[in-house]
Amino acid sequence: MSELRDDFSRLDTPSRMAAGLAGRAKVIVYASVGLAVGLSWLVLAAMAHRVSQGALPATQGPGADLLAALPDLPLPAFLERFFALCLSPLPAGDPVAEFLALLAMWFLMAVAMMLPTAAPMVRTYCEIADTAARKGEPVAHPLVLVAGYLGVWLIASALFTALTVALRQAGAVAGGLGPVEASVAALALLLAGLYQFSRLKAACLEKCRNPFTVLFSRWSVRPARILRLGAEQGLWCLGCCWALMLVMFAVGLMNIFWMALLAVFSLVEKETAGSLPTRLAGAILLVWAAVLLVVSW
Repeated sequence: MSELRDDFSRLDTPSRMAAGLAGRAKVIVYASVGLAVGLSWLVLAAMAHRVSQGALPATQGPGADLLAALPDLPLPAFLERFFALCLSPLPAGDPVAEFLALLAMWFLMAVAMMLPTAAPMVRTYCEIADTAARKGEPVAHPLVLVAGYLGVWLIASALFTALTVALRQAGAVAGGLGPVEASVAALALLLAGLYQFSRLKAACLEKCRNPFTVLFSRWSVRPARILRLGAEQGLWCLGCCWALMLVMFAVGLMNIFWMALLAVFSLVEKETAGSLPTRLAGAILLVWAAVLLVVSW
């Protein structure tokens, strides 16, 4: 039966290639994750380019001149509308449209910055799934695990969106998505810096670094349970990184360079043993917060 099931010789070349890929879950999930991350960065970079052209405060920082010098490429109408809703210096006339646009923006940031840090989880699950598949056991597709993980970040994006809308309505944001006022920025940096030294941060980081035990002990062939398992791993990741996302309020939500820096740091932090990177980042954030407080007074 297995030989008959795997015999694609009667298919044409494109069909044989598609059928072969369909049986290689690891290739599909890696390609899907890579495509999602790449497209997210492209959309965010295009939005940051629009910000640089508008000379908003969010453009201040390394590489702002480089962004402004990039050619203004034509974009689909829905992206132009999306950018306009996000970058408007005043609350949009349609609060629902504004909320949904900002929600999409935050979710793109989560996919771009946080999904790469889920590499240990995805890699570990694929290895366990491959072992089970070779034994002829049923396996839930790895994308189900990724969907659970991203579901948590979608909910988190809604919370960050609500905070963004509240700050915009309070007039605490400079421009459309620029940095918040110095005192509010200092508070965000202080909270992010203190959290780097907390036990909860350390516990969440340990779970993110070592997903094998959880994935192996909680293994299931039921997609619903794998979806829940992905959500649980997403909660650990959120517990590890939510405070770092607050830094974006201090530097400007569309500061693509700080976005990339935080993404790289989060990846390094989860892939490196020890607490040195975490504590060093915490110390830098605390000093930064103190300087802002002094300046704002």
